[in-house]
Amino acid sequence: MTEATPTSLFAFVDRDTATRKTVKAHFEEGALNVRVISSLREAKRAIGDPSLSALVTDLDLGGRRVGLDLCAYAHARNPELPVIVTGVSGRGKVRSDVLAAGAWDVLPKPLDLAQLANSVQRAVEHRELKNEVQRLRSLTAEVPDAMVGESAAMGRVHDLIDRVGRTGVSVLITAETGCGKELAAKAIHRVSSRRDGPFVPVNVAAIPETLLESELFGHKKGAFTGAISDHQGLFEQASGGTLFLDEIGEMPAAMQVKLLRALEESRVRPVGSTRTVRFDARIVAATNRDLEAEIATGAFREDLYYRLNVVRLTIPPLRDRGNDVLLLAQHFVKEFGSKHGIAMEGLDAAASEALLDHPWPGNVRELRNAIERAVALAQNNVVTLGDLPRRVRESAASVVPAPALAPPPQASLSMPSDAIITLAELEKRYILEVLARLQFNRSSVAEVLGIDRKTLYRKLKKWEAEGVAVKEQ
Repeated sequence: MTEATPTSLFAFVDRDTATRKTVKAHFEEGALNVRVISSLREAKRAIGDPSLSALVTDLDLGGRRVGLDLCAYAHARNPELPVIVTGVSGRGKVRSDVLAAGAWDVLPKPLDLAQLANSVQRAVEHRELKNEVQRLRSLTAEVPDAMVGESAAMGRVHDLIDRVGRTGVSVLITAETGCGKELAAKAIHRVSSRRDGPFVPVNVAAIPETLLESELFGHKKGAFTGAISDHQGLFEQASGGTLFLDEIGEMPAAMQVKLLRALEESRVRPVGSTRTVRFDARIVAATNRDLEAEIATGAFREDLYYRLNVVRLTIPPLRDRGNDVLLLAQHFVKEFGSKHGIAMEGLDAAASEALLDHPWPGNVRELRNAIERAVALAQNNVVTLGDLPRRVRESAASVVPAPALAPPPQASLSMPSDAIITLAELEKRYILEVLARLQFNRSSVAEVLGIDRKTLYRKLKKWEAEGVAVKEQ
């Protein structure tokens, strides 16, 4: 039997003061921590504590049915929480009733502390095993699309997720639209100690400014027109888990001030309330904006930026992920084939080539859409070029073979003898001249130069941003 982890906590509910003191003293050192409880009300509150691994309650809490009712309450409120009921002996009707109410185990009184410790440890191990099985099942049932890939760029993403996920620090995810920022946030949540808690996503840009504070912090009944009852905000809902603030760069300036205070104090003030409420949620934010540029223009608060950007995770665009395009495409072919009941095997060579040639401005989201369409239209169990959307086929149609025997064109790179330029500038001049000679056909240029298409596209995009003409005029 494996030993329970040192952080395993169980609650012990008993009205007898001497019994509580004895149990507390026995478990002061060791692998199990105990919280002793004397009242039914406090016990019910403890049942909702995500850090609790097991509950031990006496059957007689002011009436023999009270402990039984508490067991049933715990089973209904938190079915994964093992409940051990003490004060039950023999194999009579009481024992049957207690087990029927959802008890994991029953123990007689007076208590044998060694027997109690053994029962609690087995209950904790049972719960941990169930949690692990559920976690693995969820990982296989929902493969994070944007996380599929073997490129070096995605390897760095996976490594950072694994390292930062095990901490509790705030993370800022930056990426272009369609790269899978929410999937990365879910991956961080899954490897964290909060994985059994809630993952609460909110798209800041999708909520009207007038409702954003109420949605995040909650409100009291009557706080404004339409507030017909109290509303728990997303910060409270995410307690014990992770709050994902997507499109954080769209947050209004006035709300940024309130968010900063909430993060600094770990408290929120519901709209219409005079009291603050504590929350315990990890914050993961995401944006497709350049927040540093937003700070320079005054659109985003610098202090909030540093509060959110403890660790920065940048997800590369699909065009910079090389053959990950084909891995993702194959993943989507299987997913949509299964969804529509079609035994799909994959993609043919022409379709694969077209996927590699396309620049994917919409990133993984665009690829997913293209493959779903292709699977729906496929006439056999392989996706062909004709099944792909026109925009993808046109990328393939623009590719013409480079002259098989022609040597690379000689670039006119002569310069005055006293002119000295960098190697990077020399490379740029040469590539641009080859590009012009091959009528701006990028695939042919990459083949002639002997470099990867993605590498070429990345260089050309950088130079285009610098004002260099990289397209046929």
